[in-house]
Amino acid sequence: MNPGFWAQYGSEIATLTLEHLWLTGAAMLFATAIAVPAGIWLTRSPGWAKPVIAAANILQTIPSLALFGFLLPVPWLVIARRASQLSRSPHTRCYPFCATTYAGIRGIDPAVIEVARALGLTGRQRLFKVELPLAASFILAGLRTATVTCVGIATIAAAVGAGGLGELIFRGVASVDNRLVLAGAVPAALLALAADAALGLLERRLKVPSK
Repeated sequence: MNPGFWAQYGSEIATLTLEHLWLTGAAMLFATAIAVPAGIWLTRSPGWAKPVIAAANILQTIPSLALFGFLLPVPWLVIARRASQLSRSPHTRCYPFCATTYAGIRGIDPAVIEVARALGLTGRQRLFKVELPLAASFILAGLRTATVTCVGIATIAAAVGAGGLGELIFRGVASVDNRLVLAGAVPAALLALAADAALGLLERRLKVPSK
């Protein structure tokens, strides 16, 4: 890419990168608000675990682009933007996040839970003082995987006018301009790598040392 290209598209790339970051962050906040409580609820209601996880597995197989296709008739850009976030979050991001939350809490040594009960901790206290801290590395592993994948999937949201770096990729494909494709793909890849590194560092810091 020559200097003239950056002079022409540099500010747009920066703006769309920030917009892409905002879209991904909003989607992951929404997913977290659903997935973590759902994972906790499944540990309290084990009879629901298999059917809920099976249903989530089925939803996971639906292509994101197919869901975005249903949003194309949405007449207003703002509605399309919000709808793309909501469809992206529960469909593709909540399942792995919910599954790791469930697996992390269920994987805690039962003896630890019994000790917590013997100490007189209530269910709420056990959750916040014992279970969630011990399962934090599992939960963050799910968040890490979901966030990195969400950065990539967010590029497809440009198909329904949601903005982000996908706009450059779609324009580049339509005009057969590889420079525009790379201008959208490279920053998206760097965002994914940065998110993976940051969450990986946080995951290692919160991991409970083994004996």
